[in-house]
Amino acid sequence: MGGRQVTDWQGKHVTVAGLGVSGVPAAKVLHGLGAHVTVVNDGDDERARAQAAELEALGITVRLGDGDTLPEATELIVTAPGWKPDKPLFAAAERAGVPVWGDVELAWRLRGPDAAPWLAVTGTNGKTTTVQMLASILTAAGLRTAAVGNIGVSLLDAVTGEEHYDVLAVELSSYQLHWAPSVRAHSAAVLNLAPDHLDWHGSMEAYARDKGRIYEGNRVACVYNVADKATEDLVREADVEEGCRAVGFTLGTPGPSQLGVVEGLLVDRAFVEDRHRNAQELAEVSDVHPPAPHNIANALAAAALARAFGVPATAVRDGLRAFRPDAHRIAHVADVDGVAYVDDSKATNTHAAEASLAAYESVVWIAGGLAKGATFDELVAGAAKRLRGAVLIGADRALIREALARHAPEVPVVDLDRTDTGAMLQAVQEARRLARPGDTVLLAPACASMDMFANYNKRGDAFAQAVRELGA
Repeated sequence: MGGRQVTDWQGKHVTVAGLGVSGVPAAKVLHGLGAHVTVVNDGDDERARAQAAELEALGITVRLGDGDTLPEATELIVTAPGWKPDKPLFAAAERAGVPVWGDVELAWRLRGPDAAPWLAVTGTNGKTTTVQMLASILTAAGLRTAAVGNIGVSLLDAVTGEEHYDVLAVELSSYQLHWAPSVRAHSAAVLNLAPDHLDWHGSMEAYARDKGRIYEGNRVACVYNVADKATEDLVREADVEEGCRAVGFTLGTPGPSQLGVVEGLLVDRAFVEDRHRNAQELAEVSDVHPPAPHNIANALAAAALARAFGVPATAVRDGLRAFRPDAHRIAHVADVDGVAYVDDSKATNTHAAEASLAAYESVVWIAGGLAKGATFDELVAGAAKRLRGAVLIGADRALIREALARHAPEVPVVDLDRTDTGAMLQAVQEARRLARPGDTVLLAPACASMDMFANYNKRGDAFAQAVRELGA
């Protein structure tokens, strides 16, 4: 079931696992190619019924409330990335010898003969920002591109739509990579590796292995983080095309085959003539918004992928200058009485919160939510000397409170035992009480939001609204 020929799919029995952002487009595309499509979905709520009605109107079979039973005659399963590998549906598929693809694998297989190459990015944190920076740089170079994948534009739409791209900037999650065995990027980056989604993957080793799949078959460059040895190990283990190079990025002075920082400049010692003696200036650190350390690392990774694709240095500078991060990623909300209020609601795990806390000297930290199996000792120990105070919210706040008691016993802690919508306003008021002029009140929860909010966006919005009420 390889290429774009409709005959490949005509009459094939394909089961799509899961409605939602990937399942609905996959079902429509496969139906359009002539396949017999059955969609199975665990949930049977109002939203699922609305999506089901839309698909059934096209002639697609939808089975709500049973995502575990394999429909008979199934020849292929296309799964939503979030479905866990241990689901009964996949065990049944394995017994029946039925292959399982993700939506990314399907997109890869449906690419036309002159399809745009993929520059791919994964990592525990920073993926979306890096891919958006990369797309901005590629655009500045005059290339037709889009930021796609785990990020907004569906990859399926990008490869089957009318628009012709020169190159795609592709964000891939560990879930998506798990279900995408044959994807082969032009060049790829793993930004960092920290424990996350271990409940899904089963172990740190399995998580790292899925992330490392992004390097398989790379043609030009495998981009890794010099400060994160695990990413370099994944490059070593990858089976790449001959001539493909390992290219590191570092916040320090770069060695040969690396990009790094020298005296306030982003420089390239990988994609230059005689990289042992020469370096190419790409941009100034001040061209990166915001210039927090982890964001400079994102910019270097994006620059490395763009340079691997042959983009000139001026496009790196122009692309970084033009880029602005999404909401809720280290977003400065306001200054009130000499205190800065910063919304990093997107810091939904300890690794992201660590990067966020490292960007400020003196912090009143608002944290807590759903821990997803995480522990907080390392995070708190590393940040202890920066903490003026902490305000804890959410279901698993006790885990953070205990870590603070162990590693930062002198830091004042306010523990808010409420989960109603007004909790964030009280959290911001308590943070204001603890803060001194020159401090930063930082929402970097290190936890998921779903115990109190629909998503991290809503949590960040609630924080921003509470700050505006302080200012008023």
